[in-house]
Amino acid sequence: MPYHVLLDTYEEDRLAGKAYGSTKSGIAPFYADKVSKIGIQVNELFDDDVLRERLEKVCQLKNALFVHLYHKDPLDPQALYDEMVQQRELIRPYVGDAARFVHTALREGKTVLLEGQLGTMKDPDFGIYPMTTSSNAIAAYAPVGSGYPEVKIEKVVGVVKAYSSCVGEGPFTCEWFGEEAEQLRQAGGEYGAKTGRPRRVGPIDLVATRYGVQCQGATDIALTKLDVLSYMDEIPICAHYTLNGEQIDYFPFPAILPDAKPVWETMPGWKCDISGVRKWEDLPQAARDYVEYVEKAIGCPITYVSVGPERDSIILR
Repeated sequence: MPYHVLLDTYEEDRLAGKAYGSTKSGIAPFYADKVSKIGIQVNELFDDDVLRERLEKVCQLKNALFVHLYHKDPLDPQALYDEMVQQRELIRPYVGDAARFVHTALREGKTVLLEGQLGTMKDPDFGIYPMTTSSNAIAAYAPVGSGYPEVKIEKVVGVVKAYSSCVGEGPFTCEWFGEEAEQLRQAGGEYGAKTGRPRRVGPIDLVATRYGVQCQGATDIALTKLDVLSYMDEIPICAHYTLNGEQIDYFPFPAILPDAKPVWETMPGWKCDISGVRKWEDLPQAARDYVEYVEKAIGCPITYVSVGPERDSIILR
């Protein structure tokens, strides 16, 4: 809803230096409304009486924040209603019963692919809370998120970059800075799809990746952007952490994660363009060694290797 975006923006501005790095899309306020039972479901947009009642109630609550906390103009429920009447017509052709749609597809023997968003570290339960998103970003939630909770997941493909990137604020153990980071960022095109903001980047983090694989229950891994590393003489790897003077291989709780330090290892680079390779055996030996090292360290088979942005830029192992 329009007020979700406003609330997200106002709150980030209020927090200033302590902000969460939100994209200001209204996601957190939306989920807050959902669990507070003041959200508006899509089906309610098409019932005029229910929609008016919902908006009146919401505006009473939101205006207390708008006026007294953020010192902004109050919401007008009639103006919101008029806007929603127009907006609902844009989505009407796409509104339906998701559970029935998925159930029908499965009954007809079709394959259903559910694509997750963000990643393990942005999950509000298993990620780096509170620097997370507001919805669950792990595979186990996919049946619920799809609207058909009885779906049985048969295969989970975890998508892992050949290096690390991060959106928003919070601890990032293997983060690079300065020219080193900018070179990797440029090579990988690491800028926010919505905001255009430069993403934080660094070498692959095997501790965090292994934790992500476990949380997702991954059966396979798709290792992406291997070609981005082709400019490096040596490939750095965050193989372990140290915490309070002790080397560890488990992912720490968010409260103590800022105290963790990376333990680096390096592997030889391949220093050539691999974007045209389509067979595993045609990759340089150094590139294959890197993939196999990561595979062994995270304990999950890497069955897909991406070497470019095109649809066919993928190697099946």
